[in-house]
Amino acid sequence: MIKERLDSVRARIAAAAARSGRRAEDVKLVAVTKNTAVDKIEEALALGVTDIGENRVQEAAAKHRAIGRKAEWHLIGHLQTNKVKDAVRIFSLIHSVDSERLAEKIDKEAARVSKVQDILIEVNISKEGQKYGISPERVKAFMSRLSFYNNIRVMGFMCMAPALPDSEDARPYFSKLSDIFRDISSAPYGKDKMRYLSMGMSQDFEVAIEEGANIIRVGSAIFS
Repeated sequence: MIKERLDSVRARIAAAAARSGRRAEDVKLVAVTKNTAVDKIEEALALGVTDIGENRVQEAAAKHRAIGRKAEWHLIGHLQTNKVKDAVRIFSLIHSVDSERLAEKIDKEAARVSKVQDILIEVNISKEGQKYGISPERVKAFMSRLSFYNNIRVMGFMCMAPALPDSEDARPYFSKLSDIFRDISSAPYGKDKMRYLSMGMSQDFEVAIEEGANIIRVGSAIFS
């Protein structure tokens, strides 16, 4: 079942990438393994999945002990400061940095282990009160402040579109973050550094790819 679902997701990625003038290889698939058993994750890895995403550090830690570096690990959920030490140990890319306090903590913990931690800035592109992320208007100032930290490396942005009945309705949100990504990429503090635009989940990843996403976070479409 995982093979059939994964084949379908990959075909949809390829079609969406083609519609946006790109190749499927230009889009990184992060298989979201929240509440997924290790044996199912191992099956996905055997089928060529290379990147897995977890929402919670504690759950990831248990799986990391079993799987280790067979995959690249992505933290896609909210990160509490008291979990930063473990997060820096486990994750190659942290998608959800949304405050200078959190960035400072990551920088300090990364320095302790002689690591430069790759991060994405989470942007609350829909400005929903219940969602994490900085406002779009604060992105430039936030980027400028983070440039002073030596042990974190800002690689791009992440967002979550609102839960909408039609995936097409998410397009304006993805388009807006894509515009911000391009704008920052041309600024002095972003030039040649901005690499990843993490947008789109199981319900809307095709639209996200069409709007420029090069990381998508897909869980239920593969494992449910």
